[in-house]
Order: sequence, then structure tokens, then C-alpha cells
Amino acid sequence: MNEELQLTEAAAFQIKEMMKHNGEEGSFLRVAVKGGGCSGLSYGMGFEQEAAEQDQLLEQFGIRILVDNQDAPILNGIKIDYKQSMMGGGFTIDNPNAIASCGCGSSFRTAANAGAPENC
Repeated sequence: MNEELQLTEAAAFQIKEMMKHNGEEGSFLRVAVKGGGCSGLSYGMGFEQEAAEQDQLLEQFGIRILVDNQDAPILNGIKIDYKQSMMGGGFTIDNPNAIASCGCGSSFRTAANAGAPENC
């Protein structure tokens, strides 16, 4: 990953809190892309105990991040943030590779990997 993915400090803090709350301290954070969603692709994040051979490993703010080699070009340059508002909080992902996104904000499409759109 040339530009890699970037976690903001707010996102890193929230991820660490979630790891602690779920007993996942020491785990990896997996950031992934999967087919589906309104615009064809959607993001996935979760905790994993082990890295796979095809994974790229990054580390930011003490969080070890896994990205599958196949997902790396689509996730290259993304920024993961955490926003808190009066209505609650949630992660946001800014992807410079996305050419279209869904109104729900969790689905996107890139020029190289259009995917098959679904209903939102």
C-alpha cells in the first residue's frame, strides 16, 4: 500500500475501547472490502487473532491493522475516523478511490472494481 490507510486519533481511541470492552486486547484490526451494498462494495472491520499469509500489516496508534493483499488497492489512501454527535457515534471512511457512494454511507464503487449494486 503506497499511501496506506490512515486511522485518526479518535478512531484509534474508539477501537482500543472496543477491544478492551470485548476482551480483544492484543488482537489485530481487520479492515476489508466485500461485495454488496447499494453501490457494489462495502467496508468491513473486525478483530482477528492471527494474520494470514496474504495480509499486509500496518500499525498506527498501537493498533495492528491487517489488510488482505486483494483489498489493498481499493483501501489505499482511505482515512478512518470516528465521529460523535448528539445522535450517537460511528466510524466514517473517506476513500479517495470511491467514484460513487450510497446515501447510507457504507457502500461505494471504484472505477476499477464496480461491483453489482443492490438496494440500500
